[in-house]
Amino acid sequence: MLYYAIKKGLYGFAVMAGVIVVVFILFNILPGDPARMTMGQRADVSSLQAVRKEFGLDKPKLSQFFLYLNDLSPIGIHAGTDEDQEKYQYVSLLPIGQDVLALKWPYLRRSYQTKKEVTAILFETVPNTFILAFSAMIFATIIGLFLGVLSAVHKNTWIDRTANSFAILGISAPSFFAGIIIAWLFGFVLSDYTGLNMSGSLYSYDPFKGEIITWKNLWLPMITLGLRPLAIIVQLTRSAMLDVLAQDYIRTARAKGLSRHVIIYKHALRNALNPVITAVSGWFASLLAGSFFVEYIFGYNGLGRTTVNALEMADFPVVMGAILFIAFVFVIINILVDILYAFADPRVKLA
Repeated sequence: MLYYAIKKGLYGFAVMAGVIVVVFILFNILPGDPARMTMGQRADVSSLQAVRKEFGLDKPKLSQFFLYLNDLSPIGIHAGTDEDQEKYQYVSLLPIGQDVLALKWPYLRRSYQTKKEVTAILFETVPNTFILAFSAMIFATIIGLFLGVLSAVHKNTWIDRTANSFAILGISAPSFFAGIIIAWLFGFVLSDYTGLNMSGSLYSYDPFKGEIITWKNLWLPMITLGLRPLAIIVQLTRSAMLDVLAQDYIRTARAKGLSRHVIIYKHALRNALNPVITAVSGWFASLLAGSFFVEYIFGYNGLGRTTVNALEMADFPVVMGAILFIAFVFVIINILVDILYAFADPRVKLA
């Protein structure tokens, strides 16, 4: 178990290192002056130079990269000044001349537009996106497993053909296209019957109650985001169930007189869950990234909408921070999925 954890930890570290390199190179070759984006078009020369010095933009690209790594690293070298202490909130480990080797949270820098810490922006928006992605995954998993089992049990019937047609339609329709249709149909044309809005965030302001949760604004983006994983779960569940139902031990269970319900849900479904677990875990991480345009279409205030707005405004620290966060979530979820395999299927061992 320890060897497995170390191996996966090194794998995750290598993936994150590669993502950091790609992100830095990509956003440092794009046109635009970060200092002028921060201070505005009418900023004077001294103010621009001060901002360039703060972000290390007055240094060569290689030095800027190492400064960026130092900011992201949990252990870095920083000046032992009150200003750096306030900026990085570090814990001093070892003095190195006038600098200190310090322990800290990764520093994602500040937004060019709002001057807010990128970490603070993530803390404000990520919970909303997690709620959207989690609810979409729950919706897709429950409906997908039900339709997949139903399709496999009623193979080659109208139920099977209907479920397969629905799955093909769900896979074929891009999320941004499905989002526009769903928003128009259920949020505009049928709004008098559904009571839903075309757009709206999870939180809204009530003049009497203050900030309140508006759950109805979650339904349409949740369904839109969950359609593609739902379709894949239907097909995976059907395929896995058909393979399992053809196994010898299922025939033996039938010969022993076990009920159909016990055979399907206790024996067959559990052994068919491995590919579904892979799909669910992989799609949950993908939904965090896939929510970008869905949130933008529905005006849902989450990480995706914030990132798209930041990209439009060339607010690169926010975009870079969001990409690194999504990559980190992918790595963590992949490790947890491998562990979950061992619990779902006793035949799988952690190497």
